[in-house]
Amino acid sequence: MQIRRIGGPDDAPLIEAELQDGDVRLSLLNLGVVTRGWWVPCGGASVPVILGYASPRAYLTDDCYLGAIVGRVANRTSGGRLQIDDTSHQLSQNEGQTHVHGGLRGLSRRHWQVEGDSAANAIRFTYRSPDGEEGYPGLVDFAVTVTLRGTCVRYDMAATADRLTPVNLAQHNYYNLMGGGEVWSHHLTCIADRRTPVDGRGLPTGEILPVDGSRYDFRDTTALGAMDPTREGMDVNVIFPEARDPDAPVAQLGAPNGLRLKMWSDQPGAQLYTAKHLTARAGGWTDKSLWPFHGLCIEPQAPPDALNQPGFPSILIDPDRPYRQCLRVDLSLIHISEPTRLGMI
Repeated sequence: MQIRRIGGPDDAPLIEAELQDGDVRLSLLNLGVVTRGWWVPCGGASVPVILGYASPRAYLTDDCYLGAIVGRVANRTSGGRLQIDDTSHQLSQNEGQTHVHGGLRGLSRRHWQVEGDSAANAIRFTYRSPDGEEGYPGLVDFAVTVTLRGTCVRYDMAATADRLTPVNLAQHNYYNLMGGGEVWSHHLTCIADRRTPVDGRGLPTGEILPVDGSRYDFRDTTALGAMDPTREGMDVNVIFPEARDPDAPVAQLGAPNGLRLKMWSDQPGAQLYTAKHLTARAGGWTDKSLWPFHGLCIEPQAPPDALNQPGFPSILIDPDRPYRQCLRVDLSLIHISEPTRLGMI
């Protein structure tokens, strides 16, 4: 374990923390609890399996939430509207009139406190969000613990509030198990059986529809390219079955190099995003790694715009009902037969 200060002023230092277990390495930043890099051995090389910047300072101006913890409320909130009992609150608007991923300076843009736990091979990040930050009511204490064990990374997220207020966090890694290039050759399995359709602004209509017959049905292992032959891109919130095995993964992702990812989550659903709006930029781990469609985000969370959709689960917490989320992601190397490439994963 290594924790080092990279730079910045005393009141907002940029700190990098590194965890290692064997040949697996994880780099984290205190800015937004960013997972900057995750390297695993494959084919005699160390493969970066998430998109990231080679320079930690590049995250100071990143606008794509690469690897960050986003919130207080992830995803989109229509008009930034929040009504609690008889009181209205106006959240900041950072996508036209929409509030996205916590606003202008959400949790992903804040400097968190860092504490290492060598015995657990973990880093604990904490941040106190004051009453009124980005328009949110209440003082909220956030804590995120990131643990590396073997090829498994675990994110334990928690929040306690001094009054009724919303919290819906999401971890925003862009996965590319090949280390770069477009992700169309990746195969995805996801247990989600429903989705929340959106309007032209990307906001939920309030409907909850089955995935059957849509290009968002990944209950059978399917290549991302086969589900999107016109390369339209995918940015959809899907909902997991209510009666599901908590010990079974909610999603699996496989790549032609034999790397396979399994993800476990206790959240009701996830956002699936193929990085259509990731504008081409330099500075990634590999040449042209930060381009549109070069990553897949699988972001467990509650449904978007839950604050304005009465048919969606509540995301309000209070002093007696703290927030908890556990996300676990494991990587392994599987044998690939040449004729079938990936087949079922």
